[in-house]
Amino acid sequence: MDYRTLGKTELKVSDVGFGAWAIGGPAMAGNIPIGWGDVNDEDSGKAIRKAFDLGINFFDTADFYGLGHSEELLGKVLKPHWNDIILATKVGHELLADGTINLNYSKKYIIDACEKSLRRLQKETIDLYQLHSARTIHLEQGECIVAMEQLQQEGKIRFWGISLNTFYPEAEANYLIENKIGHSFQLVFNIINQKALVEVIPKAAENNYGIIARMPLQFGLLTGKFSKETKFEENDHRSFRLPKNILNLALEKLEMIWPIAEKYKISKTSLALSFILSHPQISTTIPGIKIEKQAEENTKDIIQFEKDDLDFLHEYYKTDLHQVVHEMEKNA
Repeated sequence: MDYRTLGKTELKVSDVGFGAWAIGGPAMAGNIPIGWGDVNDEDSGKAIRKAFDLGINFFDTADFYGLGHSEELLGKVLKPHWNDIILATKVGHELLADGTINLNYSKKYIIDACEKSLRRLQKETIDLYQLHSARTIHLEQGECIVAMEQLQQEGKIRFWGISLNTFYPEAEANYLIENKIGHSFQLVFNIINQKALVEVIPKAAENNYGIIARMPLQFGLLTGKFSKETKFEENDHRSFRLPKNILNLALEKLEMIWPIAEKYKISKTSLALSFILSHPQISTTIPGIKIEKQAEENTKDIIQFEKDDLDFLHEYYKTDLHQVVHEMEKNA
């Protein structure tokens, strides 16, 4: 396992981290699934321990993942190891009584939510606290920034950042950069969706912000394990995010990239993660891990691509893969 510095912080993070959304379980917002289907806590615990044993020291979760269950599980398993782990979580999403999702970035809500996260995690300090997809209007209102700075001063959090919008990450990133606040950006970056590479990643790196690449396997499409017959359970958010037309289009377009995995004699998962980490601006990437086998697969055969292969994948995004992103955006 290799380690990189998270931007302007002193945090040394494993270049492959642990995305803890899936282990939260099959939560629902009304009739809308906000999890990854059924999971087993015993299997999740084994996956967490295996990841730690393999050298993963960066674990990323949110208070909304499993409506707190992901944080609780990480706290239960990792409490003895907190001194050796960098824990990131997020705030800003709340589920209302009627089943709708509310974005709440008021100072009071963030302060209260942080205390609740600390209790679930059984931890005294959150290493990296992130605004969970806050938009420019929330940043301009200012309460969320005041809350983050207060929590940092009180020692409840060490550093803070923002998880950026999937399809339009620019505005909020620019706001933090221009105002010289925050320490990190979490953004979507993978072979299929390279939008952030146009503006946000170069500008963030230039201004020494940590960059966390989420969704590295694009809902599992980049593992190569899906087919046109693949179906997702109703309690899995991919049941509506990957309808048949998008699944089929993605599978068709991805056929062109798999020979690169054969060239390097690596798995398709390793291909996807290696692409991300071949960009030195990236601090870490956080594939979702539910079972021990995934922890092993996600940390195996991470290589540096040759320039020609990186250039091909960048160009192929511009000519073909952006079509998949466009359809996903229409479906969002």
